[in-house]
Amino acid sequence: MLKRSLLLILAVVTSATAGYAQDTWKGRQPTLTPQQSGTTQLLIAVSPVNSRIVWAAGAGGTYVVTTDGGSTWKSGVVPGAESLQFRDVQGVSDRVAYLMSIGNNTGDFRIYKTEDGGKHWTIQFKNETVNAFYDCFAFWTPDHGVTHSDSVNGVFPDIRTTNGKTWESIAGNMPPALTGEASFSSSGTCITTQGRQNAWITTGGSSIARILATRDGGNTWNAYDTPLVSNANAGGFSVAFRDPWHGIVGGGDLTTDSAVQAATSDDGGQTWTLTNKPPIPGAIFCLAYARSLEQHDNWGNQDHFGHEHDRTVVITTETQPNFDSGEAAWTPDEGQTWFKLPQVSGYWAVAFANPEAGWFVGNNGQILKISF
Repeated sequence: MLKRSLLLILAVVTSATAGYAQDTWKGRQPTLTPQQSGTTQLLIAVSPVNSRIVWAAGAGGTYVVTTDGGSTWKSGVVPGAESLQFRDVQGVSDRVAYLMSIGNNTGDFRIYKTEDGGKHWTIQFKNETVNAFYDCFAFWTPDHGVTHSDSVNGVFPDIRTTNGKTWESIAGNMPPALTGEASFSSSGTCITTQGRQNAWITTGGSSIARILATRDGGNTWNAYDTPLVSNANAGGFSVAFRDPWHGIVGGGDLTTDSAVQAATSDDGGQTWTLTNKPPIPGAIFCLAYARSLEQHDNWGNQDHFGHEHDRTVVITTETQPNFDSGEAAWTPDEGQTWFKLPQVSGYWAVAFANPEAGWFVGNNGQILKISF
């Protein structure tokens, strides 16, 4: 299973019809503003807490954080993690954040936490399961989260925290895995949470690309088929939900430029319908709704934005063997109409605090702010 991160950005805005959306949004590209991260390391994942506080992380045990909306960024390296990649990050505040690492050895899959803005980091979890590959994590609240792994001998060795300190196995709660079933560590977006108890995981690697879903904080899970292509190098890569029922999943096949796919659900992930094909090559490796503050409401933030951008999503793609030249696009109607983002490439992740405050991160420490 290939574990490279791809980013496909896809923006979705409410509209009555695709034609109306095309007329309304044509020529209204978002504003893109480069920012200086303070590092040249590859940045793989990004997590806005709000429009001012954003955490990102990547290769070489590197993390970066801003507290002024990206005007300035502080970079650092977690001691002891210099040879690891951080494939996911969860920002909680300017002082509190979680990081999830991968590496070449069993014990390289770790979860770190800081409570002092990155001055000190504590290892909360260190993998001991041979052949486990932890791809992504997501949180409902600052102390309640779940971490997902590829299957091992037909079992997903997933773990969960309910106190923000210790992690326990929920492997017994997960559906049985299909032969070869796995997820892609797509900048930490192979899993998403919503509200206080809903979560969805997208998979591939087998004959069917599935969605694993929970409605009770990880106590029980169901598995649902998707129409996305699936094989050892293909499947669902990235998933997001804007409310308990409406979501989008993206993926494709890493071995071909023509297999980019996205699908939407209006019944909580039980059934999925393919969207129109995005106008860029590769596979969707990361996607995000531009209005994603609901997940952060559990952090005590207030949402002062209307509903114009409720369905805005942004995407970036890449293919083998380079994993460094993905293009980007967005859609105002969850995939009926697409618009390419010109001259945007080399970014691995995207996430939004609100429609006016989103961030791409990627190669050589690149950070690009995106505002609708």
